[in-house]
Parts: sequence; structure tokens; C-alpha cells
Amino acid sequence: MQAEGAGWRLAVDPSRDGYQALIGGEGWAIELSLEELASLSALCVRLQEQHLAIADQLMAEEVIEIALEQGPWWLELSGDRERWGLRFVLSSPNGRGAEGMWQPPASGELCLALAKAGSF
Repeated sequence: MQAEGAGWRLAVDPSRDGYQALIGGEGWAIELSLEELASLSALCVRLQEQHLAIADQLMAEEVIEIALEQGPWWLELSGDRERWGLRFVLSSPNGRGAEGMWQPPASGELCLALAKAGSF
């Protein structure tokens, strides 16, 4: 499975040894295990749900930040009631680490692609 758009990229190949997935943004990419990818996908869903729950309460000029941490991931949604970006820090148990971000609308498109990909 491969999907991409302006400012984001997602590829999944369960038949590969080692890292079976790749996520990317503007000028960067990192390979992930399926477990790391599933955890990222779950965090995207949780952040979107939290944003949706409070978006109607925000004034047009208000900006919010919502951060969640689970497993090797720290993920932050930052934006207003309509547009938001994502920033992450990956700190895997094997010592691998990475940081990256997606600007709007790439952030929403990536989360949608992760949700459509379903179980890996």
C-alpha cells in the first residue's frame, strides 16, 4: 500500500523484514515497524477526536495544542478549529529516535490515509 500527497507520504509493505512502513513529510522520511505505525495511527485518531470535541468551543482566532504520549510516540496537534498540524517525537526502545511534522492540510490527509489503511 502506498499513498502520498502534498507534504506527506505513507507506504506499507508487510512482506519486508525489519521495518515494514515508511512515513514522510517535507524533506524527511523514516521507516517504522508495523507496531510503531499502528500506535501512530491510534494516536492520530485520539487527537482528532479530542480536537473535534472542542473545536466548536473555540473562537475563530484561538489556537490550541493537544499532546498525547503512548509507547514510543509523543504526538502534538496544533492549530485552530479548522486547520491543524502534527508534530511528533519517536523514541523507540532500541535507541532509534526521530522528530518530524506535517503542516495543514497534509496532517489531516496523513491521518485519513492511516485510518483508511486499517490494520497492518
